[in-house]
This record gives sequence, structure tokens and C-alpha cells, in this order.
Amino acid sequence: MSSSSLHERIIPKLRRLDPQSMRNCVQILAREHGFLENIFNTIGEGVVVIDDTLHILYHNAAAKSMLGLPDELSKLTMNKVLKGLNWEGILPKQKSGKRDDSTKIMRQELELSYPKRRIVQFYTLPVKGDDSRYVLIFNDVTSMVDQAASTAEDERSRMVSMLAAGVAHEIGNPLNSLYLHLQFLQRLLKQEDYSAEEALEEVSEARTEVERLDTIINQFLRAVRPGKPAMQALDLKTLVLESLNFMRHEIASREIHVDVLWDDNIPFINGDAGQLKQAFYNLVKNAVQVMPNGGKLGVSCAGDSDFVTLSVMDSGPGISEENLTRIFQPYFTTKDRGTGLGLMIVERIVRDHNGSLSVESKEGVGTTFTISFPRRDRMVKVLPPPKEDK
Repeated sequence: MSSSSLHERIIPKLRRLDPQSMRNCVQILAREHGFLENIFNTIGEGVVVIDDTLHILYHNAAAKSMLGLPDELSKLTMNKVLKGLNWEGILPKQKSGKRDDSTKIMRQELELSYPKRRIVQFYTLPVKGDDSRYVLIFNDVTSMVDQAASTAEDERSRMVSMLAAGVAHEIGNPLNSLYLHLQFLQRLLKQEDYSAEEALEEVSEARTEVERLDTIINQFLRAVRPGKPAMQALDLKTLVLESLNFMRHEIASREIHVDVLWDDNIPFINGDAGQLKQAFYNLVKNAVQVMPNGGKLGVSCAGDSDFVTLSVMDSGPGISEENLTRIFQPYFTTKDRGTGLGLMIVERIVRDHNGSLSVESKEGVGTTFTISFPRRDRMVKVLPPPKEDK
């Protein structure tokens, strides 16, 4: 029974009551209202009722706490409370003034940053018999998600052990090479008529191996000891240009043409400048190294209402389909002197900044890495939909 039909049945009866009976009826309704109000304010789930214009008609205490709702709600709509959501897709569509009968309960997860960090499951339920009202139910699942994160931390500990075993293997080759070069240099210097040019060549090779060892160890430390990012408001364009400028000599020496494309107004993001520059440097360095005989390096950046997206493109040989699934694995590399940790570090930095990293590649054409960061003023992050119960 709809609320309108209920009113049509009750109101005529109320009009026939005498004043005393009317007062008794109002008192009973008030007690019932207070009883239901207490129930709704006791439950842990947040409950919000809205109309088809997204105005808030009712909310319980849990919803007010979760969403940081103010006392005055007359001019507040849900699209201002939860920005960045596709409400047309969430709420049932109207057909000929009535809600679509095929409508199902909508469910997804949100990460809220105001009034404090919370991860909530968000349900949308139509009000039966009322085509213009909807019930939104919010269930705080932060502790459950954090527990999953703790499990992931245990997995990372296992990964550290694997990385340690890997680095022990990786440093073996440069150490052996360094030992051989120094051994040969020692024999060379014992000769009275040794060649200074030949000795310098051995020293140069030994220095190269030392630098390789230093790179392996530093990459390993960054992978296992990333450090918590110090977040602040950042201009992505400035960070990327600094990374490109750092590589300018190598870019020029390889005769690589750089195309840079920026939107006019790119929103700020929250991030750690040092870590992000390291990630951008790794991507640019990878792109440059796969084009030893010249090519094109493209860098583009754009922003929308929710994200800031950066793409780094190269015209190198591309990555085979087989290798594309392995490039983020530790110690996997196709380079003669690569450590196989660079992309793993990039992925970790992007993840720590609540971003996403994707790669597209075609052999003989090139590779594109794309990173998306939530813009700084975005208060809600939509998480992947939960798996449906079977």
C-alpha cells in the first residue's frame, strides 16, 4: 500500500473524530513514531530516504555520523554529500511516470574521506508502492577491509623474503664480473710495461659493475622499505616536467623526439613529490631505453571531475603478449642490465597514492603506460563492485 493511499483512507476517519479521540490518536501515533525512531537510531547501519530529486527526507543517527550530515538539510541533496557518483545509473529509471519494473537492488562500495576515512557498502532500495522515494543503506566495512589489508601485509612479508632471495642471486653476476676485472687489473699492474689504456679500461668496467650493484641494492631497498608517502597538494605537470628534464641529456643523445600534451587546467592531486618523481622517472627511463636508435616519446596529462590521468608512450619494439603478463613481477626484465624491480616500484607507488596503473602494448608499434590519480578535491572513491553471493 502506498503512502498516498494510506493517507486517503486515514484522513477522512480522523476528521470524524471528536477532539478527545483526536488527541488520543495523535498521542498513539507519536508514541509509535518515537518507538520507530529509537529503533532506526539504534541500528548500526546508516539509513537515508531520498526522493527522485535527491533531497534527503529522512536519516538516522548512524547515517549522520557516517556521512557527516549537518543539522539543516532543507537545501542539501545526496549528490552534494556523495560527489562523483552516477546517480542516474544508481537510481531506477522512470518510464511513463512509473519506476522501471526491472529495477534491481543496486550495491557498490565507497571510500569516504569525510568526516573521517571509512569504507562503506552502499545499497539502494526502491520504496515499494512509492515511485518517487528510495532508501539508501550504508554499512561500515572499514574493519573488514583493514583486516584484508593486514592479510595483504603478510603476503608482502612473504614477497620480501622472495625479493631477498632474488637480490642474493642478482648480485652474484656483477660480483663475479667485478672480481675477474680486478684480478686481471692486478696481474696487469705487476707487469713493468703494462698498458695504461688497458688498465683504465679494466677500471672503467669494474666501476660499471659497482654502479650496477648499487642500482640493484637501492632498487631492492625501495621495494622492501617504501616508506609512507608524505601527502601534500601537487601539480602533476610540474613533477613530470622535472622528470623529463632530468633525462634530457639521454633523450637528446638517443635522438628521441618528445611530444607533450596537457589539458589547460589540470586539477591538483594529493601525493608525495619524491615518490611520484621516482615513479615518473622509471617510466620515462624505460621508454627511452627501449629506443636506442631514436623514436618518439609521448607524455599526455588530462583531468576530469574525478581523476587526473597521465600517459607515457613510446614507439619502441613493444612487449610480447607473453611478457606483458610478467612485467610487474620482481626480477623479470628483458634488458641485459635491468634489475627487474623498476615497474614493481612504480606499481607500489601508484597503489600507495590510491591510483591505478595500466599498460597497453603492441609488438612493432610501442607501449603506453597510463596512471590515474584521484583529484585532490574528490571526496569519494568508487571501489570495484563486490562479488555477488552465489
